[in-house]
Amino acid sequence: MSRIRIQNVGPVREGYRSNDGWLDISNMTVFIGNQGSGKSTVAKLISTMSWIEKALVRGDFGSQGLDARQFRSHVSYQNIEHYLRPDSIIEYEGRAYFISYVRGEVTFQKNEENGYAFPKIMYVPSERNFLSSVRNVDVLKGLPSTLYTFSDEFIAALESLSGQVDLPVNDAKFEYQELTRTSYISGSDYQINLTQASSGFQSFVPLYVVSHYLATSLNKKTSQSTQDLSIEESKRIRREIEDLFANPNISDEVRKASLEYLSSRFSYSSFVNIVEEPEQNLFPSSQQQVLNSLIRFKNMHEQNKLVVTTHSPYIINFLSIAIQAGSLLKRDIPTELLDKIKRVVPIESTLKAEEVAVYQFDEQRGSICDLPNFEGIPSDKNYLNQFLSAGNEAFDTLLEIEQEL
Repeated sequence: MSRIRIQNVGPVREGYRSNDGWLDISNMTVFIGNQGSGKSTVAKLISTMSWIEKALVRGDFGSQGLDARQFRSHVSYQNIEHYLRPDSIIEYEGRAYFISYVRGEVTFQKNEENGYAFPKIMYVPSERNFLSSVRNVDVLKGLPSTLYTFSDEFIAALESLSGQVDLPVNDAKFEYQELTRTSYISGSDYQINLTQASSGFQSFVPLYVVSHYLATSLNKKTSQSTQDLSIEESKRIRREIEDLFANPNISDEVRKASLEYLSSRFSYSSFVNIVEEPEQNLFPSSQQQVLNSLIRFKNMHEQNKLVVTTHSPYIINFLSIAIQAGSLLKRDIPTELLDKIKRVVPIESTLKAEEVAVYQFDEQRGSICDLPNFEGIPSDKNYLNQFLSAGNEAFDTLLEIEQEL
């Protein structure tokens, strides 16, 4: 399991309040909290540090490794470089590397632990619905860098499709016509352009199509027994990368293209899906269907990870359902009861309590704490449900005032 320690970065000041500040990145990790509390900051840093670890494994930084300037440039990709301060602390420990950025200084150390699963890392930004209504995102200027990257993956996913794709929402189907570069949503009695679909579909479709594409692509490679690189081949590729950096006569463009080619020869063996607000513009029942889909993609490989930021109390409730169903599956269940479980949550979308971590963010203190749980089930006493209770109490107060009139 990887872990991260963050202090004095943007809205995250105190950081995680347990385990000396080290926050475990479980296979299923969920962040909840108010706007501006630091959920996305931590999610973006998990994405950044995971990518840097992968780049170190590949040798992308050459024989000299990673320096502070390169570190800050990768943080700037997530548009949070202005969150770095003189007293900022960002430390990450993965299976392959320990990476530290402490008060402007970068250090890294290779770990001896085996079992590093070379990951495909996808950061799904909250602005993703933009892709459903605008063509040629790559020629527009001023958009978040993560949106350009996600757009590239969305285009690759669309071009890989053949025929209709069943969507888990409203029994709808999705189809992409490559000749006209047009996306359609269809049901039993309608077909509309994705640009004309509801905001929920415009947000959900890019998320689903890309996640499905990356998860199933990895699964196909695994099912076909694609072999990882041998130790000798890995060393040879790293030497080629080092030679690229060492040669002053190679232009940046040629170096970049060569690196992309060499990097493509590393075989992905896990999928890290980092999703901002999967509930965006969706009805509660649709939120459950989307969450179930994301969990199903995570469950396709034991080393896949799903990291989610959310404002939705329904997401936490549906997460609890998936965990409870997973705990029942550990027992000897008669067929008729198994069928009942399937009607509540698909078997492939269940979770083990030990692989789930839910964290609450406090914007006042800039701190992070564990969401309390009972036997692995997230507590109802969380920030999101507290606001639902506060609404009920406010309405009760108004009823009491009415009775006094």
